[in-house]
Amino acid sequence: MNLNIMVGGEAGQGVQSIGFILAKAFSHGGYRIFADQDYESRVRGGHNFYRVRVSDEEIGAITEKVDILIAMNQESIDLHRGELAPDGIIIFDSQRATSPGNEKALGIPMEKLAEETAGSKLMTNTVALGAALGLARYERKTVGSVLKAHFGASGTGEANVKAAEAGYAYALEHFPEGANVQLAPVTSDERMLINGNEALSLGAIAAGCTFVSSYPMTPASSIMEYLAGKAQEMGLVVIQPEDEIAAVNMAIGAGYAGARSMTATSGGGFCLMVEGLGLAGMTETPVVIVDAQRAGPAIGLPTRTEQGDLQFALHASHGDFPRAVLAPADVEDCFWLTVKAFNIAEKYQLPVIILTDQHLASSYATLPKFDLSQVKIERGELLSEAELATLKDYKRHKITPSGISPRALPGGSALVATDSDAHGEEGHIIEDAETRTLMMLKRMRKLEGLAREISPPRVYGPPSAEITLVGWGSTYGALRETVDILRGEGMDVNHLHLTELWPFPAQAVTEMLGKSRQIFVAESNATGQVAELIRSQTGIKESGLILKFDGRPFSPGLIIEQLKREVAA
Repeated sequence: MNLNIMVGGEAGQGVQSIGFILAKAFSHGGYRIFADQDYESRVRGGHNFYRVRVSDEEIGAITEKVDILIAMNQESIDLHRGELAPDGIIIFDSQRATSPGNEKALGIPMEKLAEETAGSKLMTNTVALGAALGLARYERKTVGSVLKAHFGASGTGEANVKAAEAGYAYALEHFPEGANVQLAPVTSDERMLINGNEALSLGAIAAGCTFVSSYPMTPASSIMEYLAGKAQEMGLVVIQPEDEIAAVNMAIGAGYAGARSMTATSGGGFCLMVEGLGLAGMTETPVVIVDAQRAGPAIGLPTRTEQGDLQFALHASHGDFPRAVLAPADVEDCFWLTVKAFNIAEKYQLPVIILTDQHLASSYATLPKFDLSQVKIERGELLSEAELATLKDYKRHKITPSGISPRALPGGSALVATDSDAHGEEGHIIEDAETRTLMMLKRMRKLEGLAREISPPRVYGPPSAEITLVGWGSTYGALRETVDILRGEGMDVNHLHLTELWPFPAQAVTEMLGKSRQIFVAESNATGQVAELIRSQTGIKESGLILKFDGRPFSPGLIIEQLKREVAA
C-alpha cells in the first residue's frame, strides 16, 4: 500500500504545518513515512510544497505520482496537476481557485468553514488537512490526538480539531467515493518521526558532544537550533558567533581544551572554515564539522539540495594532513555516523567532516528508537592525571609508530603546547628540515589506522549482478527502491553505496565492482564527483553517469528512466 499526498501553496499558508501533521497522524497509526519539503528562500510568497508518502512497508524516497494534491492556491493546481496519478484527487479552496476541469477535484470553501467552525481563517489549512484525511477515511480519533499534541490540548488545539472535523465531514459528504485507498491505523511497533538534522543532533548528544559553535546557514541551521533547545537539559554549550570563521575556531579551541566539539554549516560557510580546518590538522585537534550541502556555487539555491562538495571536502585547506569524510545514507545513518565521527576525531586527533545535504537534512522518516546501549564512547590516547604523574616529561606531539600522540588536556599537571606553525614533539616552532619531515610522516601515519575504521560499502541486492548502481550519501533510498523495481521487472541489478568516503575503501570497492559487467554512478552534481574518486582510487571507470543538479532530489522513476536510456545507448 502506498499513498502519496502533496500540499502546495505559498510560504505563510501553513504548507509545512499541514505536511508535518499529516506525516505525524499517519505515523501514529503505525504507517511508515517518508516526507520531504521544497521551499523557496523567502519568508512569505513563492511556491512551496510538502510531500508525504505513506506505506505499510519500509520506504526511503519520494515517488513521482500524487494521489491527493492539497492546493492552497491556483498556482499549486497549475504546477502539479500533471503529477496526479490516474485516480488522483485535487483538494482546493473553491473561494481562491477554480476547478481544473478533467481531473477529479473537491472544491471546499476552506476559509469560510474555518471561520464558521474554529473562529479564524488562519485555520484554513487545517480544514484542508481534515479533508485529505477524510478522503483516506483515516481514523478521526488519531487525527484529533495529533492536533491536540501539536497545538495544545485546549484553546488553539480544540479550534484546530473543529476545523479538521469540518474538512473531514465536507469530504465525506461531497466526495463519498473517497481516495483510491482507505486507511485504518495498523498495529505496529512504536516509531519516531524524525528528520536528518534532528537525528544528527541526537547522535552528537549521544556521542558526548558538549560544545557547539555555528553560524546559521540553510540547511544546517536547524542543527544549532535543535541543540540550543536541548542545551540546558543535556549540559551543552551552544554559541552563535559572528561568522563561520569564528565558529570553527571556537570549536577547535573547545576540542583542544578537551570538549567533544562540533560546528555545522553549508558549503559557503565551509569555504570560510578552510583555514581553521588546516589548523585542526596541524595541531592534531579533534573536531567534527558538518557540511549540509546545498546547490552552489556562491549563494546558489539556498534551500535546495546537491552533492557538490565531496571533492572540496576531500581536499580543502593547503598542505597534507589526515582527515575523515563521512556521508550518511539516510535519517538513521545520521545518528550512527555522527557517533562514529566523534569517536574517530578523538581516537586519531584530527578533523572529521560529515557531508549531509538539504534533502536528507529536512526529510522525515519513521524509525525505531535508537538503541543507546550500542553507543560506545572512545576517547583514544587521552591521559589521566595518574598516567601523567608517571611521565618524566610530556610531549604533546610525541612521535609514535601509529602517529597518534598521547594526549593531555591543558589545565592539568602537564604543560600542553602546540602551534599552527610547523613544530616539534614539544609543540614549539621549528624550522629544520629533519624535524619537519619526521612530524609530517608522523601525522600521515594516522591514515593507516584510520583506514581500518572505515566500513566497506553497503551492497543491496545479490553480491554480484550484471549491472551495479553506485551512489553515496542521501541517494540511498531512491537507489534501493530502484533496484527493487528493476529486479521485479527481471533486470539483473544491484546497488553499491558509499557512506564512509575517506580514507577511501579502495580494496572493498574494487572487489565488489569487479563482479559487474556495467557500472552506473548516480549522484546529485554536475561532474560525477564520487565517480571521479572511484577512478582515482581503483582505476575502475564507470559505464555511465546518472546526474541530477537542478536542486531537487532523485526519485526511483527518474533513475530508472535514465538508466534504461544509458543501457540502451
